[in-house]
Amino acid sequence: MSQATKRKHVVKEVLGEHMVPSDQQQIVRVLRTPGNNLHEVETAQGQRFLVSMPSKYRKNIWIKRGDFLIVDPIEEGEKVKAEISFVLCKDHVRSLQKEGLWPEAFSEVAKKHNNNRNRQTQPELPAEPQSSGEESSSEDDSDLFVNTNRRQYHESEEESDEEEAA
Repeated sequence: MSQATKRKHVVKEVLGEHMVPSDQQQIVRVLRTPGNNLHEVETAQGQRFLVSMPSKYRKNIWIKRGDFLIVDPIEEGEKVKAEISFVLCKDHVRSLQKEGLWPEAFSEVAKKHNNNRNRQTQPELPAEPQSSGEESSSEDDSDLFVNTNRRQYHESEEESDEEEAA
């Protein structure tokens, strides 16, 4: 199977499938990613530990701080105590909340997380400062961005007037 085909199937599985955690599985929130396909997570009870990312998700699915996961416990693990079995997107979180399977400790965190994502996807334009009755001059270019990688040509009005008269 080619890398593109594998990626297509993994993404389709994560985005399309509705996952309900089994008795052994638990829902966790990602706190940070120290590297080597490991993620530090926190359970609804506040317990922190490392989880590993299986090879099928590596370089196909990106996990960041604040995301929610379903993990399978690893009994023999000392530091790494679980493995990621499913990455939850916001649609999965909503459906789990409707079914009553979502932990209460994460309910407010999920709302804040979704609100932050909505703000990031729709950035507000900064309001232009209101001048006190004065129109800003179109000739004043002091507030424009200056690219320092380009040569600056300074044109004076006197030179252009002389060229036009000739």
